Amino acid sequence: MIDTKVVLFGHTLDNPIIPASGTFGFGYEFSEYYDINILGSIALKATTLEPRFGNPLPRIAECPAGMINAIGLQNPGVDAVINKELPRLSRSYSKAVIANIGGSTTEDYIKTAEKFNSADSVFAVELNISCPNVKEGGMAFGTNEKTAYNLIKAVKSVSKKPILVKLSPNVTDIVSMALAAQDAGADGISLINTLVGMRIDLKTAKPIISVKTGGYSGPGVFPVALRMVYQVAKAVTLPIIGMGGVMSAQDVIEMMYAGASAVMVGTANLIDPFASKRIIEKLPAAMQELKINKLSNIIGRSLNE
Repeated sequence: MIDTKVVLFGHTLDNPIIPASGTFGFGYEFSEYYDINILGSIALKATTLEPRFGNPLPRIAECPAGMINAIGLQNPGVDAVINKELPRLSRSYSKAVIANIGGSTTEDYIKTAEKFNSADSVFAVELNISCPNVKEGGMAFGTNEKTAYNLIKAVKSVSKKPILVKLSPNVTDIVSMALAAQDAGADGISLINTLVGMRIDLKTAKPIISVKTGGYSGPGVFPVALRMVYQVAKAVTLPIIGMGGVMSAQDVIEMMYAGASAVMVGTANLIDPFASKRIIEKLPAAMQELKINKLSNIIGRSLNE
């Protein structure tokens, strides 16, 4: 009997597959393609205290092994997410979800996290302290240990939900950032967010992205993400959600070997709207081929090798 269930913050997921924030909208958009209840959970689009328009166009550039985006946390604001987006999602998705929050100041994060306390369908809050696409806040919180510690501690003091901290790979030492998050009281860690990258238009010699640089994601970053998940899993006692270039059921198993308790699928959803569904459907066969009966038993299998 193949068992794909995993447990995250005491919450049982039917499988470890979670569409990553920013790559799946607010979820219901994909329900026209397939029954999204197949998903383990959904990480909602990044939400800020007030509505954000995001960065000017163009804000996406293709790459040989992925893409660069600089959307800039475009969203309707937390009140609209709680009062409109979550009820709309509930009509096509019956499971609990992960809210993702961003902000320009510590106070922004605190107020947004407080508002999600009343959202019954949210079982955890992911702190986006690693977005490279905004001028204020975002990655500025996620590249300094002390700043990250203070922010996480402040949010933990008001949040009734488990706090998942999304870390940036754009740091010298990912382990020290993870340890700072753990020391501040984080309940879990998700990594990695995008790498900073850029593309230049050969005809104009100008950067393609309007704000010049953006977040590079896709299969090209998978080995980097895997390495960081492995290093962090060796250093912390918190559950980890691994992400970064996951494209297949085999990638999911590899991430879990490295120490991930669950896996987020990002850019693959933008390439193929059926990507997460396909990975879930192929996971049992991949497990069977590798003689894995219970998926939760393989978490961190590589750590002692």
